[in-house]
Amino acid sequence: MSCARPPGLPFVDATTPPVLVLSGPLTRDEVSGPCDAVRALLDGGGAGGVVVCDVGGLGPPGLAAVNLLARLQLTARRAGGRIRLRDPSPALHALLDLVGLRFEVEGQPEQREPPLGVEEAVEPGDPAA
Repeated sequence: MSCARPPGLPFVDATTPPVLVLSGPLTRDEVSGPCDAVRALLDGGGAGGVVVCDVGGLGPPGLAAVNLLARLQLTARRAGGRIRLRDPSPALHALLDLVGLRFEVEGQPEQREPPLGVEEAVEPGDPAA
């Protein structure tokens, strides 16, 4: 018994995560609005529980930006999701690393094991592991 394939390409539901655009400069009092927006976007479902935060317009990074991003990540985690950063400046990336906050960044490959078949170089005389 065989089944004929329907003509055309198969249907693929390509979901793209919602984007929250953050602009600056920021103050400490501007945290509740973006947190409510992240919570609402994640409650809408879809996109695998990811909200993309476009941080390209934040301006010079400071502790207010670090505070906002940490609270957004906490809000997303409590709602069962996570945030992904889009277009962070090198200074913001360095500041987040300095305070110990790790965020997934769009366009950045995930850190994982090297592909199979890749061998590390061994110096002559090194003991076998």
